[in-house]
Amino acid sequence: MQNDKTTLRDLSIFPSDGSGGVYALIDHAITHAGKDTLRRHIQNPPGTFEKLKEQQDTIKFWSAHLELWPTIISNGTLVMLDKFFESADSISTPPTGVTLLLSSFFQKLLNKQEYFFTQFSLSHLSDFLKGCTQLAETASVAGVPAPLKRELDAIKEGLAHRLTPEVLEITKHTKYNDLLLLNHRVRREMKNMVYRLISSYAKLDAWHAMAKATIENKWIFPELLPEIPVCFEAKGLKHPLLEQPVSYDISFSNNQNFLLLTGANMSGKTTFMRSLGVGALLAHLGMGVPAAALRTSFLQGIITNMQVEDNILRGESYFFAEVQRMKQTAEKLLQHEPHLVLMDELFKGTNVHDAYECTKAVIEGLLHHPNHLMILSTHLYEVAQQFSTNSKIIFSYFVTQMAENGNYRFTYELKSGISNDRIGYRILQKEGVINLLNQNSK
Repeated sequence: MQNDKTTLRDLSIFPSDGSGGVYALIDHAITHAGKDTLRRHIQNPPGTFEKLKEQQDTIKFWSAHLELWPTIISNGTLVMLDKFFESADSISTPPTGVTLLLSSFFQKLLNKQEYFFTQFSLSHLSDFLKGCTQLAETASVAGVPAPLKRELDAIKEGLAHRLTPEVLEITKHTKYNDLLLLNHRVRREMKNMVYRLISSYAKLDAWHAMAKATIENKWIFPELLPEIPVCFEAKGLKHPLLEQPVSYDISFSNNQNFLLLTGANMSGKTTFMRSLGVGALLAHLGMGVPAAALRTSFLQGIITNMQVEDNILRGESYFFAEVQRMKQTAEKLLQHEPHLVLMDELFKGTNVHDAYECTKAVIEGLLHHPNHLMILSTHLYEVAQQFSTNSKIIFSYFVTQMAENGNYRFTYELKSGISNDRIGYRILQKEGVINLLNQNSK
């Protein structure tokens, strides 16, 4: 699955405002190396259906065996190991006889910093190798998926280093002279092996994080299907960032792959589309999704047209930026592989007449691409009416309850049909804008 930075921002995966977003819900990685790997997983989900299935099997395995994860390794462990091995270049000779003759007491007294650094570093290395040993033993558990088995085998191979037994035997009672001798050999012989182990551990840390997020958020694993025929069916789908989310049922098929959403501003259209996008992305990471049930065919990518930005430095208007994003979308839709396309209130940067004509033309063009799943929201009631008899389009709208006294209430309920709600003027009045503007200045 291919998703650009705009899509990840529009779906609040990595929000531009610095808030945690959806990533914060997923990030249960223990180490910074695991967090970096997790971010790369999110930015580059598995590229084929087969690889996605393997990754889902791996995350399912960890979700069922969270107790097997070694707690002895912390982020501080990897930070210390990095400092330890990076300082190896300044150590060129083994400890001399004079150094070894000095007792631990005098070593601590005369070279306190080096004494504690050596002791602390080798202790962390021992903990790391113990944790890796525990991980390697996981390979004997029944039902270990192929990707996980490959990483565990790589860890086991790395642990076969001739110095591993000596490092594993290190305790707080190990004599300092023994640590000095081992220190020089470890720095010279184990650096590359340890970095390979850290790389494998980071990948496992990312998979384990997604498994833990699935369990703690009480998400369910979706049913994954091949690319064709295109399909997306969800029951009880929710937006994971909302404290009291409304759940939705939605069903797309090869015969009806286009959803046209209508409803008043603020009625829930954008949040609904983001719920679909987040659910689809999480499914294509191989982890659980916030829904009661979800089935999806493998999608090549998610394309969003939601929060377009103009570019003053390039002299590009908001409308031109909208057109360029729509052009990128059209280029993606020329691919045979299915995409999920989320389009929210297109052409806001021009007048109502132009917006109507442009939106109508885009819908007509989108209907020529049956292999993709497409959702377009609009508050232009007239556009939806133009296509009301087209059997290929699913029409849904969000309900707004309006009272005679001018008050209104959003139910966030999704119903079949086309809305003609118009509450912009009511909102302007209720917020007191009209009264303020009609007052004379003092």
